[in-house]
Amino acid sequence: MDRFSPKLVTVFGGSGFVGTHLAQVLARAGYRIRLAVRRPDLAGDAKMLGGVGQIVPIQANVRNEASVQRAVAGADMVINLVGLGYEGGKQTFAAVNTDGAGAIARAAKSAGVSALVHVSALGADTAAEVSDYAASKLAGEQAVLEAFPQAVILRPSLIFGHGDGFFNKMGFLARMLPVMPVISGASRFQPVHVGDVADAIVAAAEGKVKTGRVYELGGPNVETHKDLLARVLRETGRKRPLVALPSGIAKLLALPFAILPVAPLVTSDQIELLGVDNVVSDAAIKDKRTLAAFGIVPTAMDTILPQYMWRFSKHGQFDRPKTGDVSLANSR
Repeated sequence: MDRFSPKLVTVFGGSGFVGTHLAQVLARAGYRIRLAVRRPDLAGDAKMLGGVGQIVPIQANVRNEASVQRAVAGADMVINLVGLGYEGGKQTFAAVNTDGAGAIARAAKSAGVSALVHVSALGADTAAEVSDYAASKLAGEQAVLEAFPQAVILRPSLIFGHGDGFFNKMGFLARMLPVMPVISGASRFQPVHVGDVADAIVAAAEGKVKTGRVYELGGPNVETHKDLLARVLRETGRKRPLVALPSGIAKLLALPFAILPVAPLVTSDQIELLGVDNVVSDAAIKDKRTLAAFGIVPTAMDTILPQYMWRFSKHGQFDRPKTGDVSLANSR
């Protein structure tokens, strides 16, 4: 007898930061998981997150509708985690965040899947006028709901956890730079733990919340960009001056990275995003379109960041506070 659930979940972008955490949650729940990724040969480690044969990476490119259709064939649930943060070559915001999202929704509808969960980004609506990325994510949401009206849209704020893109990058900068540049330091963020996001995705796929709605996911703490950088310095035990960097100068410094064949440290579009508050809206709270709708109590940064930010401290693991070492914990 097959020890796995007969239900198959296709996860687009399943080999990334959120995807690997999600795959573990789905695997523990017993689902069969199909990870639809551009490079299956680079997703081999993901297969070890479940039982033998439970997680299978397959090739799919959201810019190719035929590959998308093959990826959803026979699936009971479809989850889209694909999100392009910066453009390069054929990988444009419109092609991936908007058209790709629509292609997945159309394929899911045609295949008769029972549930579609689309992960967008908090601020897709409020930042759409200043950010091409945000505008493309908002258009992607609209394309999804047009093709699959019963889809669930999730808008997480800044996501933190082992392997995240923000705190790890800031920890690296705290280690390498003599100062910490602060761009739009007064902008507010509401970081949400990757585990809470993964649990919300699974709950949405299982039909535990109302469909055809947009949910906004934020953690228990609202902090400014400057506050978050100060938190990074505390967690890494680094003493660096926080120096305000005007967005105009930051954009000029970002220009050279736009032409290099490597992932940019920051883009002009991301600098624009930093100037817009990224917190759960009052409307979402009033309508109960937050983590509360999923019965999830949000995880605080204080309980998670110390588990991995020690890597950026001067002495690495030897700077980690020991259990009961109150004096060392307070010195951080």
